[in-house]
Amino acid sequence: MFGRKSSAAEAPQSATQAAPPKVEVEKPKPKPKSQPKQKANEEAKAPPRVTVASPKPATEGAVVEVGNRSDNYFQTKTTIFNALIDTIDLSQLAQLDTEAAGEEIRDIVNEIISIKNVQMSISEQEALLQDICNDVLGYGPLEPLLARDDIADIMVNGASRVFIEVGGKIQLTNVRFRDNAQLMNICQRIVSQVGRRVDEASPICDARLLDGSRVNVIAPPLSIDGAALTIRKFKKDKLRIADLVNFGSISEEGARVLEIIGACRINTLISGGTGSGKTTLLNCMTAFIEHDERVITCEDAAELQLQQPHVVRLETRPPNLEGQGEVNMRELVKNCLRMRPERIIVGEVRGPEAFDLLQAMNTGHDGSMGTLHANSPREALQRLESMITMGGYNLPSKTIREMIVGSIDIIIQAARLRDGSRRITHITEVLGTEGETIITQDLFVFDMSGGEDEDGNILGAHQSTGIARPAFWDRAKYYGKDAELADALDAAAA
Repeated sequence: MFGRKSSAAEAPQSATQAAPPKVEVEKPKPKPKSQPKQKANEEAKAPPRVTVASPKPATEGAVVEVGNRSDNYFQTKTTIFNALIDTIDLSQLAQLDTEAAGEEIRDIVNEIISIKNVQMSISEQEALLQDICNDVLGYGPLEPLLARDDIADIMVNGASRVFIEVGGKIQLTNVRFRDNAQLMNICQRIVSQVGRRVDEASPICDARLLDGSRVNVIAPPLSIDGAALTIRKFKKDKLRIADLVNFGSISEEGARVLEIIGACRINTLISGGTGSGKTTLLNCMTAFIEHDERVITCEDAAELQLQQPHVVRLETRPPNLEGQGEVNMRELVKNCLRMRPERIIVGEVRGPEAFDLLQAMNTGHDGSMGTLHANSPREALQRLESMITMGGYNLPSKTIREMIVGSIDIIIQAARLRDGSRRITHITEVLGTEGETIITQDLFVFDMSGGEDEDGNILGAHQSTGIARPAFWDRAKYYGKDAELADALDAAAA
């Protein structure tokens, strides 16, 4: 059968005379109780540290069970997987499409289970078949986690420690890899899909999954206890501003103001800490862009999911093995100006590209957007100034601040609170300067003076500051949104 090694294709049962390596594969069968003693021959295939480490989390708190896998199950899976690798011809398997390869693997695994006389129920056997297919063709133990839409982050700390974030809380799972080699193999499989690499020579890598989920890998020797893999998952169903209202992230009136900001081509900066929902909010804001506008996005790892028909997506590129060929964010933003954009959207402003983005906002590309890391609107402005200074521009502070004021109209502050919830805490206007100080005013703030409920959830509410005529009123009037803006601000102040 196509995909198997020729010596084992017809008669797996007679492996002792046709395929000598399979004699060694039969040995692990009687090992359940003596496995810790068999380190010499099996360390590379089934490291004891993976199976021994699993009971430890029981003393550290509740462990989220994924698939109800036991230690015996993992031992059986390791034995059968090793037999499969000795039986199958991976070079021929690679020529098959995913569906055909999966059927081939399932047929061979079923035969191996029969040969080894493994006793398991139909459901356990089906789970084993699926897990082994995932190991060979997919992302291994990560597959059931990636399939769940309620998980926001997956954090892999070596082969035997996998954490997830659900509802803003981090939880330990019983998911584990066979060994660090399998974990590293899956990391390489993920990053290679977007033309990147991770190894000892290049141990840090940013990449993405096919659905846009952000991936970061840091490999040994920088990561001491095995590769550290972090995945920021995207929901299958794209969130909209109405969903943020339902979650309590923003009030209904605040959402209407955000919709006007997005539609009226007002230059917007989204600020927040790590995991505060900046990219999600940016995705929601782009939903209000008109379909006849040409939008160009620049990102380190392409995550944005714009629904407009005229979108050009650009992504940075790391250097190659010779240290050449790198294309950084600043070069992408510069090139955008030659591509006749109407809006430029920068996934995250981290360095000197801040100067080029401000220049673009100030030269006819109204409605451009970007995100950066900061804990408050005031700090966001300070970080912008710092990034421009780091770029080597010998400009006076007053000049830089005047450039910021002339470019940025609105700062939206997102925050992840201590109860795990994500809130838009400020919608702030940038008004101008007094001397060398930038003047801002808040339109909406999130008031947390309500304390907590009995479950530890923060009680708060979005409140209007009473500004009835914001600085972008004329822009809203130009686009025919002034009456809608007045209604939203009046409703919020009531």
